[in-house]
Amino acid sequence: MKKIIVINGPNLNNLGNRSPKHYGKLTLDKIIYLMRKHSENTNIKFLFYQSNHEGRIIDFIQKKVKEASGIIINPGALTHYGYSLKDALIDTNLPIVEVHLSEIKNREKFRKLDIFEDIVISVISGLKEDGYLKAIDLLISYLNK
Repeated sequence: MKKIIVINGPNLNNLGNRSPKHYGKLTLDKIIYLMRKHSENTNIKFLFYQSNHEGRIIDFIQKKVKEASGIIINPGALTHYGYSLKDALIDTNLPIVEVHLSEIKNREKFRKLDIFEDIVISVISGLKEDGYLKAIDLLISYLNK
């Protein structure tokens, strides 16, 4: 059984309430449910984590990295300035897929910078919750090569 770390960063605990136009209407718990349902016939187990604090996310990654085969991450606003998180992700040497519910390149100027795009195997942006499902498929395909 392969384990995939799934990280959700700042403010993603507030999905369902937060700007449905950009982020959709589903809660994070519902997205997690959809991810599990999507993968129930695979050999994948998820290690889910959400925090509004960069250091706690880093601690979780460092604690769980030896159990994991890959990472799916929605870094939220850390996308634009989370350099210590970027270093922690690089140190894992795991394949990483980055997910964004909204299309960050088509939003406010400050959201256009993505400091993680050069360390991930793919960035999936603008597909709302379907982006997480696509990330699962992409990572499974990558791991099975």
